[in-house]
Amino acid sequence: MTNISNIKIAIVDDEPSIATMLQMVLRRAGFHQLYTAATCAEALSLAARVVPDIILLDIMLPDGSGLELCSKLREYGNPHILFLTAKASDLDVLRGFAMGGDDYITKPFNPLEIAARIQARIRRLEPEAPVFDSANRPDTGVYRFGRFTVKEAEGELNVEGKQVSCPAQVFQLLVHFCKHPGIVFSKTQLYDKVWGINRQGDDSTVMVHIRRIRERIEIDPGNPQLLLTIRGIGYKLVRESPEP
Repeated sequence: MTNISNIKIAIVDDEPSIATMLQMVLRRAGFHQLYTAATCAEALSLAARVVPDIILLDIMLPDGSGLELCSKLREYGNPHILFLTAKASDLDVLRGFAMGGDDYITKPFNPLEIAARIQARIRRLEPEAPVFDSANRPDTGVYRFGRFTVKEAEGELNVEGKQVSCPAQVFQLLVHFCKHPGIVFSKTQLYDKVWGINRQGDDSTVMVHIRRIRERIEIDPGNPQLLLTIRGIGYKLVRESPEP
């Protein structure tokens, strides 16, 4: 069981009232290692010093964009990055995920929802008994699917023998599919099981992460052969057909 008091959370926002409110709510939820930054420069310095596990990242900062800052923050560990922003269009959300964000919430927001999402994220990281089949190793959490292999404990994705970088939430979604091969999951089910919060109607989050998985594991992401769309139902991960 993860001790949430050991989880390091960085709040990057130039509005003091928001930072103070989030700190108060997160402390009440049991998180104690909380850090704040108000600019991109402060955030980078903080990340290098603390290496946070979770970053709440505003997009509009005084000295730059949180979108561009996101990839730089990933140079310090592999934090779960949740964008906080007043930009609420579908295009803005998709761009946030494309730039490496794991989750996205628009202002104004309920700070209790932020705490709930973080707690759900931590639950997703708790060890789960893997589903056994002949290609999976339940004792080690290694999942082999033809051209790619997932090592859950190490947080590694290897494609054709080469390690491929994979953002934390994308990796968690891929692990979920690996543990349940051949099973179709709807977008709502995936959001509930992987993000940990039922968010009916939130299609863009899952769709962007599905695309990011395909960009890593498929030979042709536009014509997927492994992570399939089952029209009108959802998605499922299958094994490559055996060569004749």
